[in-house]
Amino acid sequence: MIRAVFPGTFDPVHYGHIDIAQRASRLFDEVILAVYDQPLKKLLFPPERRIELVKLALDSTPNIKVMGYSGLTVDFCHKIDAQVIVRGLRVFSDFEYEFRMALANHSLSPDIEVVALITNKDHTFLSGSTVREIAALGGDVSSMVPPCVEHALKERFKELGSDQSIVPHTSLRD
Repeated sequence: MIRAVFPGTFDPVHYGHIDIAQRASRLFDEVILAVYDQPLKKLLFPPERRIELVKLALDSTPNIKVMGYSGLTVDFCHKIDAQVIVRGLRVFSDFEYEFRMALANHSLSPDIEVVALITNKDHTFLSGSTVREIAALGGDVSSMVPPCVEHALKERFKELGSDQSIVPHTSLRD
């Protein structure tokens, strides 16, 4: 059995993530969406909520499981006996970052392969930060995220009120 890990913060999970996960599920016996608990960036949702939303978004794919993790991705792969790390590539700039990460992971654990899947053209603009910013500004994210995530975003921004320092400022505010 070949087990693959698709790691990320999934803050929030969006249709680009879902597309990569479902495509990976056709290539591997089991895909674990590994929700990283403490990245070096501000998060909108705590780990438990992100895990819950990913589970809701992917509950119809039987060979996809969702787990939280800490530490190095390759250590998590060893812990759950995964042989592959799955990554998604949207744009050219992703390639350089993912290439360096793949080399670093291979240096740490040569027994774990990294497989990169090219995103569907409809999802090339999607990123968690883009979705967060559009939602923070009251924009329509229904074409970017499943309904459960759209609802969670609305609720979270209602909770935050005017304290939305968690959302980076980009050109969408101009």
